[in-house]
Amino acid sequence: MGFGDLLRNATMQKLAQDMLMRMDAETAHRATINALKFGLVPSGSVSPDTLATRFCGLDIPNPIGMAPGFDKNAEVFGPLARAGFGFVEVGTITPRPQRGNPTPRVFRIPEAMGVINRLGFNNDGHEAAFERLKDRAPGQIVGVNIGANKDSTDFVADYVAGVKTFSPLADYLTANISSPNTPGLRNLQAEDALKRLLAALVETRAAQPRQTSILLKIAPDLDETEMDSIARAVLESGIDGLIVSNTTISRAAIAGLENAGETGGLSGRPLFNLATRRLAQMRLRLGPAFPIVGVGGIHSAQSAIAKFEAGANVVQLYSALVYGGLEMVEEIKSGLARAVVERRLPNVSGLTGVAVKDWAEGRIRF
Repeated sequence: MGFGDLLRNATMQKLAQDMLMRMDAETAHRATINALKFGLVPSGSVSPDTLATRFCGLDIPNPIGMAPGFDKNAEVFGPLARAGFGFVEVGTITPRPQRGNPTPRVFRIPEAMGVINRLGFNNDGHEAAFERLKDRAPGQIVGVNIGANKDSTDFVADYVAGVKTFSPLADYLTANISSPNTPGLRNLQAEDALKRLLAALVETRAAQPRQTSILLKIAPDLDETEMDSIARAVLESGIDGLIVSNTTISRAAIAGLENAGETGGLSGRPLFNLATRRLAQMRLRLGPAFPIVGVGGIHSAQSAIAKFEAGANVVQLYSALVYGGLEMVEEIKSGLARAVVERRLPNVSGLTGVAVKDWAEGRIRF
């Protein structure tokens, strides 16, 4: 590919991004899904060996994952892998299909590269996602994020159903108990409730033919006591990893901006400092060896590097792509690879945890 081709591709990407930003948020999201389905997004580059890593027993070509919420219904995990992601997490998927909350329910905050959503686990349900996932191509690392139906009388039973349904084919499972958009869901983060949930998930997994890794996704809106209790429950449970964090209900980072008063979870760049501090605080509580996914506010190579330094083994992003497009994945991969070389590290895992205490104690802000 010559310089002219690169210039044309960059121009086309910029035009496409501008067009998407003129649409309402959910229409733009659907358009992006359709573009991926029809192969209209360029493929990413082959990841250098220095970005390969091992996480929860999985060999991952690079540590940049697509966060759940983008591919809610497991429609485009293959194209996303080809676009450069090292792994893709689909969902959140509930046992029964549900529409989610009334529209409008997604709000951009462009001045801050933020997004507020109150989608409410809109998805096609277990059966539809299973059918799309069952014949996926080898080598695509796909996690399944499982949740509970809003009108369920037993949230724990819904998560157990997710383990039963997706254990045969997911590379890992994530129990999402931290969305602010399903009433009562975050109550599962309380210590006694969390212990019951995790015990049920681990017991259910033990009865499956395939022992799939189970991760837990927590909120950033936690105090010290709540983090202590979650760490105890996680370490005692036998689950395999933690994801820090989901969206926040705080509006401190966007006070006074348009749409700041909308209810729902805030994601994107305004979430970065809060989520990254919570990541570091949970790393200190869980120890250096426990697998952690860092997510929340990544918007550049430097912010991705900071997530690793705060204690992440791998990272995920989504909201920043609303503003920067899928080409941001290649920029982050290139930045990570340069950091590995410049710091004379054998691979990307050498970045993990080098600034945990500074982040945990609030001495670093991005």
